[in-house]
Amino acid sequence: MSISSINYASSLLGQSVRNIQDQLTNLSTQLSSGVKSTNYAGMGVNEGFAIAARAQLANMSAFGTTMTNVNTIISAVNTGLQTMSEIGGSVQSEAAATPQNLTSGGQTIGQQNALSQLSAMVGILNTQVGSRYVFSGTAINIQAVASADTILNGTGTQAGLKQVIAERQQADLGSNGMGRLVVTPPGTGTPPTSTTATSVAEDVAGSPFGLKLNAVSSSLTNATVTGPSGSPVGITVDFAGGNPNPGDQITLSFNEPDGTTGSFTLTATSQSPPPAGGFTIGATPAATASNFNTTLTSSISTLANTSLVAASAVEAGDNFFNTDGTATGLAGNNQAVPAAPISGATALSGTAGSDSLSAGFAPGNTITVDGTTITFITSGATGNQLNVTDSVQTLLNKIDQITGTSTPSTIHGGAITLHTDDASTFSITSNNVTAFAALGFSGTVTAAQPPLRVSGSPLGSAVSLVNGSATTVGWYTGNSGPGPARDTSTARIDSAQTVDFGAQANEQAIRQQLQNVAVYAAVTASPTNTNSPAMVSALSQRIAAGLTPQPGQQTIQDMQTDFANAQTTIKNVTAQQTQAHTALQNLVADTEGISQDQVASEILQLQNNLSASYQTTAMLAQLTLTKYL
Repeated sequence: MSISSINYASSLLGQSVRNIQDQLTNLSTQLSSGVKSTNYAGMGVNEGFAIAARAQLANMSAFGTTMTNVNTIISAVNTGLQTMSEIGGSVQSEAAATPQNLTSGGQTIGQQNALSQLSAMVGILNTQVGSRYVFSGTAINIQAVASADTILNGTGTQAGLKQVIAERQQADLGSNGMGRLVVTPPGTGTPPTSTTATSVAEDVAGSPFGLKLNAVSSSLTNATVTGPSGSPVGITVDFAGGNPNPGDQITLSFNEPDGTTGSFTLTATSQSPPPAGGFTIGATPAATASNFNTTLTSSISTLANTSLVAASAVEAGDNFFNTDGTATGLAGNNQAVPAAPISGATALSGTAGSDSLSAGFAPGNTITVDGTTITFITSGATGNQLNVTDSVQTLLNKIDQITGTSTPSTIHGGAITLHTDDASTFSITSNNVTAFAALGFSGTVTAAQPPLRVSGSPLGSAVSLVNGSATTVGWYTGNSGPGPARDTSTARIDSAQTVDFGAQANEQAIRQQLQNVAVYAAVTASPTNTNSPAMVSALSQRIAAGLTPQPGQQTIQDMQTDFANAQTTIKNVTAQQTQAHTALQNLVADTEGISQDQVASEILQLQNNLSASYQTTAMLAQLTLTKYL
């Protein structure tokens, strides 16, 4: 009788051995790979969480790269801004120093240094990080500003700053070099004036150029002083009452184009010839008037060719660099007082009175400013309302409040000049065209687009500024807005967090620095002109003031604060993501990873079990019926 052989493969022992071998293979794979399985199915029920965690880790890696890049850009911008601030401080110190001595080249040492500093500022503003120009707003592939040489000297077809300054100077000085003022000597004019009276007046009402008579104060005995009044504004000094006493004085002050004030004082004296600023008391009032006229003319000429020229250069720099605009309306005479132009005190109602518009506003009338409507009511005005009995100045204040202009609107000699910081959006209309015309405006009032150039020929008699963009160098070549400069570059640094880090070279703080340094470098005076030292001194004072941060204006430090806040945000997000990164890595490790010590121990245990199984198999292989029995 034979005994059938044992089917090892299908036996429990064989299956056990195969199972142990499979486990050994899996554990060996885990030990070598460090993970539980080579496929998701073998990872267990929590693998879904691990997959989501891996996706989050990948996003964090991308966010980390973005934050690194943004930090690099911000660091470059901050370095540039800090250097810009130091340059501005250096030029300011040199401009504020005394004395301001001219070299043979017609500039001070400070002005010559400003030229090299301008080139340095242009280089900073054209900083490039990788392929990105960091001060160009959204136009990251375009340099932010033109070269220093182009800004100053222009191109073959477009004027640079120096030409704009020269043209503005001619317009401000006028053809007679008197700052657009006309002096009428005693006994002259049409009809002839009194032989004891001399007068001075602006050449035309509503012109933005030249000296504007602001105020006069007098202690002249026996003299009658009238004005400033009229349109164009003028004053008259009449000695018909007799001669003044030695030491008697009269002071005239003038508004200058850049918003500053110039003045001079004339003093009666018995000396002949008189000292500087003095006029000799003559034998008769007519002789005194003639002497006064001579000194007055000389003083105006000196003021015009010193302080006015400096103010003109500064204003020309603003015309060239700034985005501001103006709109001027020349109003008609008052109804009640035909000889008098409107003033800030003139009532808006047009009702009978000594000082009101010839045609006034009524309840229900409106004026719309940049899309915001001002409504006229009888009384009790609040918000964007005006009482019909309010003054022209109240209206100007309300308009300025709506536009947010940094330069208040003015009225002078019957001419209203409206200012705006953004000429591109400036628009004013009214549903009462007659009353609007009484203010000097018609249709839709807009502001001339910058850069502004003198309009008309000859320049000495020009009366307006016009958009010069087609014929003038555009100093800023990047992109502007819309919206704040920081918003021109935004990066997502977390699933729920973004950071703004854009910058534009035409931001107020940067533009103000560049504008003042460029103007200082652009102006040259004749070393032999007796007025040159005073002119350069007046210019230097203005540049020093222009480089001093003003309340309410953006500063370089304000910009640096913005970028510091952005870096703080990045730092905080980085810290949060570092913590989250660790937690997510632990989750993945716990779900997919192994303990090498534990796996090694399990392998050792299985190897022992497998060895025992093999021994059992060997014993069974030697089993016979005889041994079994």
